[in-house]
Amino acid sequence: MTKDTQVPASITSADVARLAGVSRATVSFVLNDTQGHRVSASTRARVLDAAKQLGYVPHAAARSLRAGRSNLVLMPASISAVGRLVSDWVDDLHSELDQRGYTAVLHAGRFADPLDAARAWAELRPAAVVALDGDRFTPQAAEVLARAGVRGMLAFASHPVEGVHTIVFDHARIGATAAEHLIARGRTRIGVVMPLERGLGALAQPRLAGAESVAARHMATVMPVELAYTRDSATALARRWPSLGLDAVFAYNDEYAALLMHALRAEGIAVPDDVAVVGSDDLVLSALQEPPLTTIRLDLPSPALIADTVHALIETGSAPLVPPVEAVLVHRGTS
Repeated sequence: MTKDTQVPASITSADVARLAGVSRATVSFVLNDTQGHRVSASTRARVLDAAKQLGYVPHAAARSLRAGRSNLVLMPASISAVGRLVSDWVDDLHSELDQRGYTAVLHAGRFADPLDAARAWAELRPAAVVALDGDRFTPQAAEVLARAGVRGMLAFASHPVEGVHTIVFDHARIGATAAEHLIARGRTRIGVVMPLERGLGALAQPRLAGAESVAARHMATVMPVELAYTRDSATALARRWPSLGLDAVFAYNDEYAALLMHALRAEGIAVPDDVAVVGSDDLVLSALQEPPLTTIRLDLPSPALIADTVHALIETGSAPLVPPVEAVLVHRGTS
């Protein structure tokens, strides 16, 4: 930057007030939609027009100080990698939270220690934290957040977490459901896809463990097989499939299942005659595969219900329990 280059001054509420010909307090009442302060329609219109002309954006931290709390709902960013079902669900949740006056933000930090994660989240002073990977949420982490004034803590986890409103979502049950079905169909050597994409291991590992727990009770074996979500990776796995001796695969989700099915077919491996395939999430594409893909439907609570629950936790500190996420086998042609 040269000495002649000047950084433009930031626009403040005082600039908006001068252009609109009103007080800064009036600007604050209008832009923050403060209840209990009557502002005429014409004055409100002048303030909004002035803010638009100047490109004024309210300061979130200052607004939170005035309101006595933040309107941020923090969500760990690892959820962005979990697949179309959950990413679409999260998009809908963002919309539901917005309708209730909250701003959902993704936190991109990755932490090996749950306490480090909680401290980083607490620095932002969110009103709530919603963790889809809730098995890493600990009572100690919840205490750190509570001391920072975070009122709403909600986690999807395989077991209740002290101090956190927990919705039971046991990924081991997904793997177990797939294995139970495949074994019932006469398959005895089951591959379980372990995605190589970052962030998915936390969900893939319990799904593998669930399949292994079922196989251990039967005359069956489970083998983890690594797969990246690329054509080259799927082709390489399909080419060495005969050497693995597997007659079935639980492919983590429908997207990996469809990718692998196409690669297997290209190598002359028939589904389900040679290999039975089960996916997860019951996406639209699963029924459109040839043959149609057997999958596991996850009955997630509605985004509206979660948004209402988060709001209740912030406002009152408690909320009704949300039913657990169920894994339901949808039997189609690939098994």
